[in-house]
Parts: sequence; structure tokens; C-alpha cells
Amino acid sequence: WYGKATEDFQFSPKIPRIISHIKRLNDTERLVDDVVANMLPLKEKLGCCFLQMPDNFMPKWMERLEPFFKHWPKEIPLAVELRHTDWYNDQHIADQLNDLLLKYNLASVIVDAAGRRDLLHMRLTNATAFIRYNGANHPSDYTRLDDWLERIGEWYEQGLKQLYFYVHQNLEEASPLLSAYFIEKFNKKFGRDIVIPQTLASKK
Repeated sequence: WYGKATEDFQFSPKIPRIISHIKRLNDTERLVDDVVANMLPLKEKLGCCFLQMPDNFMPKWMERLEPFFKHWPKEIPLAVELRHTDWYNDQHIADQLNDLLLKYNLASVIVDAAGRRDLLHMRLTNATAFIRYNGANHPSDYTRLDDWLERIGEWYEQGLKQLYFYVHQNLEEASPLLSAYFIEKFNKKFGRDIVIPQTLASKK
């Protein structure tokens, strides 16, 4: 993987399901060590890793988070997605979660899903924004991207250093179209030259 990727490419490995879904962060130190050992050969091409907990992982298991965060290597950035809405419905619980992420310098995954925006919190816990954008193969997908460009601009003014923005679609062949639209506008807004993916339309 390291040899096949271009110099400016970074991988964002997802933490295996055995850790997140099967063990549910319980007694996972040895598994984490094994995962980390297998990722280290990516060297400078290793970007922010991604821990996605199952839908039914609720705040009653909050005590499992800190031991996992504490064991995770500080040199490897990590973003955490907690998908149950109870993590965000109660301000006290949300504050506890954010304090933990701040303590260990971890990013909080922000999910924007069309038709379901109950997990669309807007709290950054470090200088990294990790956004999972789910389209609906609908024209509103593009206007929502415009809104994100404005939000990212605000965060950039406030000190945002890194952005991970992942585009998903119900019909995935449309994902490159959304990505191309977003990157083209991003480049213009921020003076960047990120490569725009080739789409079927651009090949004609």
C-alpha cells in the first residue's frame, strides 16, 4: 500500500470491527497493539484513523472510552464516531464526552446524513475536522456541500489545521461527482490545488 500510493496520499484506516463491535472496547489492548503494528509501515502516509462504534453503544458504557483512549498511541491521530443519539441529547453527557476527547486530543466524527441530521453536532475537540457526508442522490446534496464550505471557512479562521471530508452516496457512482464539485469549490475558496477526481462526465 505504501509503495502504490502517491507521495501526497494518506490512508485513514478504520479500526477493525473486532475492537469496536465485537469486543466493544472491552479488553482490547493487545488487539490495538496488533492493529497499530500493522499500520506503522504506512509511515508518513498514515493519516487520521477512524473508530466507529455500533449504533447501540450507549453512554452507559462511557467508562470503556477512557482506557481505550489512554492506550491509543498519541502519535497516531484518531477520530471517534459515537452513533447513538443519547451521546448528544443530554448536554451533561455530551460535555463529558467532549472533555474526554479534548483530554486525549482526539477528533469527534461529524456525520451529515440527508433526511437524518440528529447526529449533526458541530463541536470540534481538536484542530482536526473529520466529516462523513452522506448524500441522497438529490440536488440538495450540492447545496449542503455549499453550506459545509462556509462552515469550514469559519473553522479555518478559528484555527482549523486538518480536514478529512468523506463523501458517501446511496448510488456510489455519483460520489465522484459530489467530490469533484466540493474539491473545485474548496480549491477556489482556500487557494489550494487538490486534484479533482475524474468522473464519467469529465471523460466525455
